[in-house]
Amino acid sequence: MVCTRRAKDNLPSVYEGGDIILGGIFTVHLDPNQDLPSFITNPTDADCKSFHLSNFRLMQTMIFAIEEINQSKTLLQNVKLGYKIYDDCSSPTIASKAALALVNGEQAVINYPRCKGSSDVAAIIGCDMSTASIAAARSVGSFGIPMISYFSTCSCLSNKQEYPTFFRTIPSDDYQSKLLAELVKSFGWNWIGTVRSNTDYGNFGMRAFIKEAERFGVCIAYSEVFYRTDPAEKVSKIVRVIKKATTTVVVGFLHPREMRLLLKEFLRQNVTGIQWIGSEGWVTEDIVSPEERARFLVGTIGLATRRTEIPGLRDYLLKIHPFIFPENIFVKQFWEAAFTCSFVADNRTEQINPAFQTRQCTGKERLEEIETAYLPAIMDGSSYHVYKAVYAVAHALDDMLSCKEGNGPFMNNTCAQISNFQPRQLLHYLHSVNFTDRTGKIVYFDENGDPVPAYELINLQMTLKGTVEVVNIGYYDGTAPLGQEFELNFGDIVWSSAENQIPHAICTEPCPPGTRKVNRKGQPICCFDCAECADGEISNTTGSADCLKCPLEYWSNQQKDRCVLKKIEFLSFGEILGYVLVALALVGVGFTLATAAIFFQYRETPIVRANNSELSFLLLLGLMLCFLCSLTFIGEPTGWSCMLRRTAFGIVFVLSISCILGKTILVVIAFKATLPSNNLMSWFGPMQQRLGVFVLTFLQALICTIWLSVSPPYPLKNMTYYRDVIILECDVGSLKAFYFVSCYIGLLSTVCFMLAFLARKLPDNFNDAKYITFSMLIFCAVWITFIPAYVSSPGKYTVAVEVFAIWASSFGLLVCIFAPKCYIILLKPEDNTKKNMMGK
Repeated sequence: MVCTRRAKDNLPSVYEGGDIILGGIFTVHLDPNQDLPSFITNPTDADCKSFHLSNFRLMQTMIFAIEEINQSKTLLQNVKLGYKIYDDCSSPTIASKAALALVNGEQAVINYPRCKGSSDVAAIIGCDMSTASIAAARSVGSFGIPMISYFSTCSCLSNKQEYPTFFRTIPSDDYQSKLLAELVKSFGWNWIGTVRSNTDYGNFGMRAFIKEAERFGVCIAYSEVFYRTDPAEKVSKIVRVIKKATTTVVVGFLHPREMRLLLKEFLRQNVTGIQWIGSEGWVTEDIVSPEERARFLVGTIGLATRRTEIPGLRDYLLKIHPFIFPENIFVKQFWEAAFTCSFVADNRTEQINPAFQTRQCTGKERLEEIETAYLPAIMDGSSYHVYKAVYAVAHALDDMLSCKEGNGPFMNNTCAQISNFQPRQLLHYLHSVNFTDRTGKIVYFDENGDPVPAYELINLQMTLKGTVEVVNIGYYDGTAPLGQEFELNFGDIVWSSAENQIPHAICTEPCPPGTRKVNRKGQPICCFDCAECADGEISNTTGSADCLKCPLEYWSNQQKDRCVLKKIEFLSFGEILGYVLVALALVGVGFTLATAAIFFQYRETPIVRANNSELSFLLLLGLMLCFLCSLTFIGEPTGWSCMLRRTAFGIVFVLSISCILGKTILVVIAFKATLPSNNLMSWFGPMQQRLGVFVLTFLQALICTIWLSVSPPYPLKNMTYYRDVIILECDVGSLKAFYFVSCYIGLLSTVCFMLAFLARKLPDNFNDAKYITFSMLIFCAVWITFIPAYVSSPGKYTVAVEVFAIWASSFGLLVCIFAPKCYIILLKPEDNTKKNMMGK
């Protein structure tokens, strides 16, 4: 027998007796109107308004499940379940009162005096809102009474230290938050707004979502929060923020009532085109009129608990009628709300319902002919969560009933007595409950009292009839294999934008290849500028945070999106500069051969004989080798060319300068030999001259040999002078050996210059010392000038300067020493006589 009862504080309830009583707390009404306590008089009763059809269905689902269990032949045999259900009126305060009333059992029976039964409850099914569940769980937790919620999703309730007796059949918001973040990531958004209810549900859920979204690189443009009792100006301000924002994507973690207030303000400010991503708390609720839903919510994407048809439930709900349950005030109120009518008032008990005075209820109305939140075309998952909660308690009780003495889980291996057990004993069995329900789904709780998560991804779409329907676009199944839990059908989605395209929700477009992100000061990381990569660095993907340095021998192209081989530079035979230097070297060789030919033809003339023709020919050979040596500096450096150019240069120049030094010494000795009793010429005859040239040249050759054996010159890729060019050059190898070779040449040149300078004024018509002085002066000037020019010349021009110095110094020696002699031989033959040579 179903009875309507009231507790001492006049909380409306429904009661059915039984061997074991299950408590229930449901939000049958909304909008409680309760005065603040004065602490002088007893608090007034709460005046609950706005009958909630879908939540009344949840209450009836609990009754349906209990009656189904009582008729079962396999579950809880010989045990009848009863129930005691309260309406919390969507108020945490009333929910706490209801929970304490279920624990205390102090009730006065009204409307049906024959009702009687135990006041103790084994477990409580409820509450709806997370805040209400928190309040109720804290009230009854110390008594050890299990509480199983069917709709409270706040992740805070998974804390077993604070809520040790709390269970739920709907997944925690931790899963929902991660899935919403996964959705945002899947659509490529990184710039979104958020709005949440200022409740435990909204605050904890949004906190988890933002944490997960930021892990995916998503930035929050704004994060607004409000509660239904906040001033209207605050809601108006939030809508203005949404309206002015640079993103149209908004994630809403809201209760239906807060969402209703928000959409009313949307209507007032005429805000459309918002792409909503909604939590399961409001996305499937009928929170506004069909016209407003079509205007503001088409395209909304959100989560809903898995819809499951419970066998027999629809038929049971259709049987609810006020004439069948005349003592149940909830049924009468339900009928009035469902058909928008009012029953004739009974003056002795109640007034006519002022909300439905338009027409009178006859009781002949048919539930089959209307579609309401009580009996929608497609049943949502909330009824199934209530159904699971009742069956979880029943299976725990059945496990308790099946316990055998001596094998029990309690002290001394005892079992709990089904007729007189403690709620904490039932709590033990609830933790280990595991069964398959009538729909084929496995039901169990994890260590936090949470079920396996399962969601439907839904999209609100416009039908051809102009109504809005919920369309399934994917799912999340926590029992699926790893990597297959999440599925989303992009092609089935209808978006909120008029073009029906994925909304643009990016603060800054990804940086193109060749650029990198530069964060803007004081702004989220999703808002940035794009800076071009530096030279030698590239980014070859879109949205690069950093540029990558090219490998050592590569350089960035003009677009800075790929690395290319650096340009190779060396003094080549195939370029104009190479042609010019080769031509000059060959000209020098030609002049040298021509001079040698003239000297050979006129080798018997006094001017040739007077200047030691043997040293002259040896000098001409050295000069010709100097011109040819310059060719080794042209072309791509190799190991052999690097060794040859340095050693050949050092040896042939020492050979040339040794010959000049010999000629200089010969001139000085020749004039000194004219003094009485001076026989210097006998000590510096032809043999000594040859030996002197050989010894001086041999010393240089010895130094070069040691150089090549210890640390020879080698080809080097110079990448320090130019960043984008590789200069192929020859490294000297051993610096000490290079300095020895160079200093040896400089020493011989200095000695030769000083001797020639001292002998420049010796009496003679043709004093060779003067020309040697000039030649050595030019030689030294060229190489002194060469040093700064060599250091400051870039790349291949460094080698060109060195070649030019070799060419210039060789021409200086050739012209200064041999041009005057050739002039006399060819143009002044009358002066080419012994008498003329010895005139002074």
